Amino acid sequence: MYVEPGTHLMQGDEAIVEGALIAGCRFFAGYPITPATEIAERMSRRMPQVGGVFMQMEDELASIMAIIGASWAGRKSMTATSGPGYSLMQEGLGYAIITETPIVIVDVQRGGPSTGLVTLPSQGDVMQARWGSHGDYATIALAPSSAQDMFDLAIKAFNLAETYRNPVIILADEVIAHVREPVKVPQYEDIEIVERRKPNVPPEEYIPYLPEPGEWVAPMPAFGDGYNVLVESVMHDEFGHRIGTDHAAAERTIKRIYYKIEKNVDKIAMYEKRYMEDAEVAVVAYGSTARTALRAVREARNQGIKAGLVRLITLWPFYDRLIEETANQVKAIVVPEMNMGKIVREVDRASKGQAKVISVPKVGGVLHHPDEILAAIKSAVR
Repeated sequence: MYVEPGTHLMQGDEAIVEGALIAGCRFFAGYPITPATEIAERMSRRMPQVGGVFMQMEDELASIMAIIGASWAGRKSMTATSGPGYSLMQEGLGYAIITETPIVIVDVQRGGPSTGLVTLPSQGDVMQARWGSHGDYATIALAPSSAQDMFDLAIKAFNLAETYRNPVIILADEVIAHVREPVKVPQYEDIEIVERRKPNVPPEEYIPYLPEPGEWVAPMPAFGDGYNVLVESVMHDEFGHRIGTDHAAAERTIKRIYYKIEKNVDKIAMYEKRYMEDAEVAVVAYGSTARTALRAVREARNQGIKAGLVRLITLWPFYDRLIEETANQVKAIVVPEMNMGKIVREVDRASKGQAKVISVPKVGGVLHHPDEILAAIKSAVR
């Protein structure tokens, strides 16, 4: 039983649940934590209604390991947490990456470090979403800016996870999780749903981590499908066997799990442009900050300043080409964030010195005021 097509008034945390269910999520494991608890609460009611399973685990470590196991059992799986819980999940995240397990993790960001500001928003987990686990790998992280995004990106996250056999992180924040807005649910037949690609060879010919020629991602059977599946956390070869000191095999594995994401950035990256046709100053923003940034851009235009907005929807893999093209068009790029300056480092790197980059950090659990971003825009054109 899915939510009916049409327009519904939903909280962001509610919308992400409904999107996940339509995407095919049938297993959710989690542990309550503000401001993500509403996701678990709604999942506990909705999962039985669609034939799925909800499990409240003893902690966040168990939660991520449970959804990894469920994914290998053939179920699309998700967990939800906030910054402190996401920190605890990093070992499991690395395990999912090396075993190429498709899962979705929702991180509703709140102020940190440590327990931090439990009821206030932040964008402080941005770099952790990319570099939180050890070793070399690549992740996919999406940043919703509305309740509608929470619904839409839940579906997109599952599609990406299944396509690339990789964890996908939805980096929401407290504002977006708790905002209540109209959400349009399309007709089900108009929603693209990606299903897991299964092996098309007999079990005796199946090699667990060997993609077909020209592909980056191998098909993935489930336990019980009759295939010999090795789920090995230690560095392994294409057969799933531990490689010991086989440096060439290790290099092949690391490069493949890295490049299957980074070399497909043109297919993965999503963004939105507003007022960029003639812009001389660009504001690059994401999440709830993008809402404030849009207000500041409109006010700048009212005052005769040609400002535009580039809203990043995909944070990782970072879309260098988008920023480089933006830098070649404008004189300056303003980057407001609810942190001490994180994505601004990527913007500065990708702009290659072609435009001045101005950071507008904000911490303490308070959204930017439009006037703060407007002041940065004005400073850029002086």
